[in-house]
Amino acid sequence: MALENCFQVSTVSCARAAVLQSHHPFSAKEKLNLPTCKGVKPSILSFSSSPSSLGYSFHRICRKSRIVCKAREAVDEVKVVTDSSWSNVVIASENPVLVEFWAPWCGPCRMIAPVIDELAKEYAGKIVCCKVNTDDCPNIATQYGIRSIPTVLFFKNGERKESVIGAVPKSTLTATIEKYVDI
Repeated sequence: MALENCFQVSTVSCARAAVLQSHHPFSAKEKLNLPTCKGVKPSILSFSSSPSSLGYSFHRICRKSRIVCKAREAVDEVKVVTDSSWSNVVIASENPVLVEFWAPWCGPCRMIAPVIDELAKEYAGKIVCCKVNTDDCPNIATQYGIRSIPTVLFFKNGERKESVIGAVPKSTLTATIEKYVDI
């Protein structure tokens, strides 16, 4: 997701725009146009983050104008994993990983997809949610013995811990996730 797409502007009451070089972890080379108040210099813009949250905020001194980074929502999305990204995304992950094996022609896979999306949002920062298209990446499916889809595998510290086969209710997946999330 482009850096510009992860920002939301609310109650803008400013007259000019300034350019701020982004030092955000998503991209160190993108520039972002930020509105400023009349007479307020871009150097007054401050960056702050909350240690309890993955989200970051840019605050300004400007009649209740505020720009809030929605980068956390970008992280909450289900990642598409391929043969080339499998090791980096799943095996090397520091967090537990939920991997859904699916195919576009599979009806039950389409039924469970919104549930996986919800879990990715609910457990953001605690687990990584991924999906592998078995038609595009048959080697991964074969390696882990996937014979039915949808199949959801859970990994922790690079090791396969558990599997759930079929379009199961959200509560089943939640109970399984809770076993592997460090509280």
